[in-house]
Amino acid sequence: MPELPENEAQRLTLERTCLNRTVEAAELGDNITHIDLPGDNELGRLKGRQFTETRRHGKNIFLGSKTGPWITVHLGMSGWLIPYDLPESEPDHTKFRIVFEGDRRLAFRCPRKLGHVKVIEDPDAYIAAKKLGPDALSIERNTFVDFLGGSKAAIKSALMDQNRIAGIGNLWSDEILFQTGLDPARKGSDLKADRLDTVFDAMLTTLSKGVVVEADYSRLPDDWLIPNRKSKSDCPRAGCEGKLTHRKVGGRTAYYCPAHQS
Repeated sequence: MPELPENEAQRLTLERTCLNRTVEAAELGDNITHIDLPGDNELGRLKGRQFTETRRHGKNIFLGSKTGPWITVHLGMSGWLIPYDLPESEPDHTKFRIVFEGDRRLAFRCPRKLGHVKVIEDPDAYIAAKKLGPDALSIERNTFVDFLGGSKAAIKSALMDQNRIAGIGNLWSDEILFQTGLDPARKGSDLKADRLDTVFDAMLTTLSKGVVVEADYSRLPDDWLIPNRKSKSDCPRAGCEGKLTHRKVGGRTAYYCPAHQS
């Protein structure tokens, strides 16, 4: 599932390609049963508008203007926002499109139908209504440490709790724990203050790097987990002679190195 770095890369794409263009139409694609998309009245509200701002909170992307309305997009497991210009062909599995004046189009490609597009009035009100936690790149250290240190859930599961910390999912939680040498099933409540601080620092470092490279995994350091995330691969950590493996933690597949993560 696209997480904070992937969604930030998408936000940047929208900022670069879709702002200050008049919307001629907002339309639904094909095969749209069982996916949450705007209705006719909501689509009509977008016609004639211009998007002038982008925002992101956790895994949620917002495109709109000070006076609204906004659209919010959640990419789900495999969704992606793809700007293109005619006469380029529309991406397959397009479930929603915005037709801008001229040749520019924006397609929401969502093969597995697990994402959504909504028309909303205000991002802050939406974030509050969904009870999302602080964004992982803006959460205060004390808030993070108090939550994680008081959690009796597996630390991987706690990091992925969107109501407490918004933006971290399966992939980047594994990287954070790989960097800190923690077993993904270990409880946050078992950690001392200095280890909790280390997790916070690793979270900021890894997510910030993911943002800098715009979620291009080939540009991540070679000694990180993500570029090597395959069971039975050699652990890329310097000086570690372990092998990567995986197991279920809180219903999700966790990749880690049992030699240095404990």
